[in-house]
Amino acid sequence: MQRDLGRGRSLKSVLIGDRAFYTMVLGIVIPIIIQNAITNFVNLLDNIMVGQVGTEQMSGVSIANQLLFVFNLCMFGGLAGAGIFSAQFYGADNQDGVRHCFRYKLYVCAGLVVLALAVFLPGGRYLITRFLHDEGNTGRADVTLAHGLAYLRIMLVGLLPFGMTQVYASTLRETGETKLPMVAGITAVFVNLLFNWLLIFGRLGFPQLGVEGAAIATVISRFVELAIVVVYTHRHEQRYRFARGVYASLRIPGDLAREITLKGMPLLVNEALWSMGMTVLAQCYSMRGLDVVAAMNISNTVSNLFAVTIFSMGSATAILVGQSLGANDMDGAKSRAWKLIAFALAVTVATLLVMNLVAPLIPRLYRTSDEVRALATRLLRIYAFCMPLFSFCNSAYFILRSGGKTIITFLFDSGYTWVIAVPVAWCLVHLTDMSVVMVYLCVQLADLIKCAFGYVLLRRGVWMNNMVA
Repeated sequence: MQRDLGRGRSLKSVLIGDRAFYTMVLGIVIPIIIQNAITNFVNLLDNIMVGQVGTEQMSGVSIANQLLFVFNLCMFGGLAGAGIFSAQFYGADNQDGVRHCFRYKLYVCAGLVVLALAVFLPGGRYLITRFLHDEGNTGRADVTLAHGLAYLRIMLVGLLPFGMTQVYASTLRETGETKLPMVAGITAVFVNLLFNWLLIFGRLGFPQLGVEGAAIATVISRFVELAIVVVYTHRHEQRYRFARGVYASLRIPGDLAREITLKGMPLLVNEALWSMGMTVLAQCYSMRGLDVVAAMNISNTVSNLFAVTIFSMGSATAILVGQSLGANDMDGAKSRAWKLIAFALAVTVATLLVMNLVAPLIPRLYRTSDEVRALATRLLRIYAFCMPLFSFCNSAYFILRSGGKTIITFLFDSGYTWVIAVPVAWCLVHLTDMSVVMVYLCVQLADLIKCAFGYVLLRRGVWMNNMVA
């Protein structure tokens, strides 16, 4: 930025756009925020419903979802490589290129679903027990394990519809269509909420199934979401031109497939390692007892609701910067990047203030102990305090990724997680008597290192690259 200022540009002109810029940004990001906000709000209600059944049920579901989180992020990373090309192909008005990227995503989706089933079906019990530390041998660990396993096995049915929905929704967003995925997502979360109410508590003559009911509701909602996206897309192929003849052949040009794989494989590995790193962090925190598992579940669910602005701005940043790069507008891409970072930080500051106010209130909705509620509140306030760090890192990640710098992205994201965050958490948990609150704070503040690294990479412009010229 200093070089820009040296050319006579003010800090305001670098960081703040005009009305047309923000109209364009909001047109993309608001539907994503709405979809993600409603999804996470219903997830919160879902979590509260399960929490009304009992602490062990809530903890079992939380652990199972932590494992499924690895699959979800692997799907996200596996599709991201093709997504980089898809956004740039769309920017260059190359519909055949977008179509080939869609087909590549289908293969990735199928492979990841098969791999996930091969891991979770035989290994679910072992993986869940890694999170269970019942110091008093009260039997809570066995109860938590039983509920976690029951939930996980049903959720595996929803892996394929989830993956296929991501294939369609990601391609639609990369071509500028954010409303259809939003509508499908909103419909799905309300279907999920309805069947949660019916099946968890046994309302209106439905059986009372507890955590199994929560899993069944989620699986039903995923099939509904997929049906909406697929049917609407193919009924409006004149609008979504990439869908024309997309299944006429599943062939992908060899050169493009190799290029996507070379660029995309680091993203897949990155998301796999990053999500595994987050799972290891959760396991480290769980060493402080089952109450910590319950409190972290509450904290993470609420945090995800407030972090939708951060993650949605990241998606919008990848789309807008990627389209500029695909159109070979390097100055425009650079200008968009810094303005989007500034806008994301401004939105984040407003969000964290609200989150800090509600932090003591939401844990009271759970049927759990006062100790768990108090711990969840403290964790929420730490997360709120550190949100600007997360916002900058998230924006930097998507900007670096939009230019295809996947090796740098890999080092920036999962490299940092395994080299800095995980060792810090492991050492503090195993080598000190520090409370889980202080351990959590130290791990979050370590993102200052990541912010500094990201700032240097952005200033150097290493991400400005047109891959589809």
